[in-house]
Amino acid sequence: CRRFGPWQTEACCAYVLIVTAVYWVSEAVPLGAAALVPAFLYPLFGVLKSSEVAAEYCKDTTLLLMGVICLAASIEKWNLHKRIALRMVMIAGAKPGMLVLGFMCCTVFLSMWLSNTSTTAMVMPIAEAVLQQLISTGVADTQEDSETVEATEDGCLSKAGSMKTPSNQEYKHSDIPEPKKEKESKNSRYPTKRDHMICKCLSLSITYAATIGGLITITGTSTNLIFAEQFNNRYPDAKVINFGTWFIFSFPIAIIMLLLTWVWLHFLFLGCNFRETCSLSKKRKTRREMLSERKIHDEYIKLGPISYPEVVTGVFFILMTLLWFTREPGFVPGWTSLFEKKGYRTDATVSVLLGFLLFLIPARRPFSRAPRTPAGDSSAERDPDPMAPMITWKDFQNLMPWEIVILVGGGYALAAGCKVSGLSVWIGRQLEPMSGLPPWMVTLLACLLVSAVTEFASNPATLTVFLPILSALSETLQINPLHTLIPATMCVSFGVMLPVGNPPNAIVFSYGHVQISDMVKAGFGVNLIGVLVVMLAIMTWGVPLFNLTQYPDWAIARNFTGSL
Repeated sequence: CRRFGPWQTEACCAYVLIVTAVYWVSEAVPLGAAALVPAFLYPLFGVLKSSEVAAEYCKDTTLLLMGVICLAASIEKWNLHKRIALRMVMIAGAKPGMLVLGFMCCTVFLSMWLSNTSTTAMVMPIAEAVLQQLISTGVADTQEDSETVEATEDGCLSKAGSMKTPSNQEYKHSDIPEPKKEKESKNSRYPTKRDHMICKCLSLSITYAATIGGLITITGTSTNLIFAEQFNNRYPDAKVINFGTWFIFSFPIAIIMLLLTWVWLHFLFLGCNFRETCSLSKKRKTRREMLSERKIHDEYIKLGPISYPEVVTGVFFILMTLLWFTREPGFVPGWTSLFEKKGYRTDATVSVLLGFLLFLIPARRPFSRAPRTPAGDSSAERDPDPMAPMITWKDFQNLMPWEIVILVGGGYALAAGCKVSGLSVWIGRQLEPMSGLPPWMVTLLACLLVSAVTEFASNPATLTVFLPILSALSETLQINPLHTLIPATMCVSFGVMLPVGNPPNAIVFSYGHVQISDMVKAGFGVNLIGVLVVMLAIMTWGVPLFNLTQYPDWAIARNFTGSL
């Protein structure tokens, strides 16, 4: 690097950034291993000291994630997620359209607190059990038409099975494209084409809902954590990003995306008769709908009455959420104002405290007898330790995504190198020709670019590469950095067109109900919906929430210190 003279530090930093980005995009080595490249190249090239690089690999968000994983481990261990999912699906009913919406709602809710991958892996087996029940009843329906439970009136033809008219001679067409039931080929595992369409719709809806749910909270997905930590590192004086402000901004986005995505999938796979889907009439249920409801109800009954550990987990879940919201709500003093010293407590403080308590609180109700083993159930485990805690270290280890922790740390290390070497300032100067574009156009271009790249590269790696560039661009153009960084952070999650786009896509694809062409067709619409809704949000309610019309003082201070 000596040959570059006065530019040697920037050139060396750029070299490390390019090498790391190539490893991330190509995935020639695991993402976590590639994130360690700055740990040895920065000290070798004289960009950062080894101790300075090491400090970047463990930040406040690491502790935040550890606390959330403790809660997630308790939710999984005691099957609270399954109880929530089955209950929400029971409320939605067994009509194909409403069934899809019910699964999407429970997946969004779970994905707010668990990783998108874990949520998809949890919900898909439940959905698969329902689909298998649908397929098995469809075999009988190919031999004789399904009958309505209380049918004497004309009913709208369901995607789950056809309904006879009172004349028993014709089929009444409603929300499907063809008036007659089309059988799949003999080699197909689906009784009819409509059964296959339902399987496609429900499978894809789960991966899309997991992505949507991950947008809502800071801890919902790793890309949100990457943004929060890099933003707070780059702009330490900006006290605008916390759990509450992020939730207020992203929750309406998730609701709008959820409804539009459901409408898009319903139109694509189930037809466009939404009147029948939304009908509350119980007289139009087919036999297979009743059997599907019975299957879901039986799965719920198997869980038994709600247990003491589930109650404790639910209380911790609610308590953690309330403490996050009320820490610094902004419009009223938060609970941190009760302490004399300010700025010492963050969302990670709450997360780690409650996570630690889960290792202390016994899983057995105080002063209660040992739980009885069900009769005839030789596989039922009986914990010999009456003081066994809610979770063990092994439970935590099984869920803790250490690769993501190292990946996030590698991103912080790269950002620190760009800041110290002056590379971010140099990049910003090269982007000055874009100064004539309006802010919304810059944001839209950033969203489209990020959402395109993330289809082929991992979401965390894509965001880690683009955040410093977009920050420098915003500072150069005198745009509030949040105007570009928040939309780009959200759009990086919209890699939903290919199985390699993200792990939830791969999980759903592995069940064999959908083909790549189905994912591309449906994913393109979801991607477009996501970009448009995010742009709507940043141009409307995001403006007063983050004061986007003005170039903030904390960004001016960053420019001043960076130039020094």
